[in-house]
Amino acid sequence: MAAESGAGTQAVERAMSLLGCFTDEHSELRITELCAQTGLGQSTVSRMISSLDRLGYVVQDARTGLYRLGPSAVTLGSVALNSSSLFRAARPIAQNLAHATGLGVNLAEFRDDRLFYLCNFEGAKSPKSFTMSGRTAPLHATGMGKAILAAQPAEYVRAYFAEGLGHAYTPHTITELVGMEAVLTEIRNRGYATEVEELAFGRACLAAPIRSRGGQVVAALSLSGPLSELDLAGRQQELSLMVVEAADELSVALGFTITFTPQTHLPLSSQELSH
Repeated sequence: MAAESGAGTQAVERAMSLLGCFTDEHSELRITELCAQTGLGQSTVSRMISSLDRLGYVVQDARTGLYRLGPSAVTLGSVALNSSSLFRAARPIAQNLAHATGLGVNLAEFRDDRLFYLCNFEGAKSPKSFTMSGRTAPLHATGMGKAILAAQPAEYVRAYFAEGLGHAYTPHTITELVGMEAVLTEIRNRGYATEVEELAFGRACLAAPIRSRGGQVVAALSLSGPLSELDLAGRQQELSLMVVEAADELSVALGFTITFTPQTHLPLSSQELSH
């Protein structure tokens, strides 16, 4: 019985490793490429891919013979998203914000030292031909990531850079702890983060943190788009108010009680109010 259970577990792990080979960069793969990535033999891969194809988790292009993820994988992803209370609360808010501004609106969770995108909506001024859902991005090179980093203990931020996670994506990426500490202090003071060409050239964003019922920053919301459309020089105050208001609305939907200080109008958690 134990041997049978072990074989079943191994089969599941192998099937999952095959599905994990499909990425945005490599969305269509040959059997030989799947073998090379997983280290599994060709007969094993062929047999498992045939089962996954039959179940709808992969499909084969009749012309090229290449495999790609199938409709059953899409169904699972949709179920996962719809089971998230954050996603369900954010969807109409993000959609309305994208419509009002014409810019892109992104929602991402804090997970495993990275951002994990739950959804994005594109306004007329910032179109995309793909979805961000399921993608990840670095904390230090994004507005949403910096909004989340600003709420973390100093020890976490130090460890983040000490472990070599602060890679450069453009010449504008902040890769040193000292520089990031100054930026995070500014974010805490004003309640939102900005990012200008730190992850990709020609792009910028404004982002605000989202808090859970207990006051922990668990996610962030951003407005993003081309530099010319976001126009931080002329619209930063207007757009920052909009993204902070939307993020606060999401925090309230998650059960967080917002109280504003007379001086700064920044939201404080119940824990902060007690000190």
